[in-house]
Amino acid sequence: MLTINTQAPQFTINDQNGNPFDFPVKGKTNILFFYPKDNTPGCTAEACSIRDAYSDFVKKDIEVIGISPDSEKSHLKFIEKQNLPFTLLADTEKTVANLYQVWGKKKFMGREYEGVFRTTFVIDASGMITHIIDKVDTKDAAKQLFEILEA
Repeated sequence: MLTINTQAPQFTINDQNGNPFDFPVKGKTNILFFYPKDNTPGCTAEACSIRDAYSDFVKKDIEVIGISPDSEKSHLKFIEKQNLPFTLLADTEKTVANLYQVWGKKKFMGREYEGVFRTTFVIDASGMITHIIDKVDTKDAAKQLFEILEA
């Protein structure tokens, strides 16, 4: 189980443009947010909350990265539709979701299925996990992050 004060797993996976992306970004605080699916209500609310506060993250030299099992093409459409300024990573094989232990059995309306547990990791410049948010407030995701970062 990943916990606070442990080293964040490193990985390389394609971004929305099909380019390899090495994570974590060295020398910066990283926010890695796992979300289930592009262009769904909760995921759109979360991404747009972060989008609206993105300049504040940049001012604090924080790298923001979203990741889901969606394809690069799906991510590009999501970015264009919602005007998202940050990188989205395509974890189509669920490799990173499994590495970060956010993939598993979920229940919705009595139906069981495999999926991503909406989870956000804050990782410091040395690669250490400093916060794990497993109860993400999709509408106020950025506010929730800043409350943690400024505490």
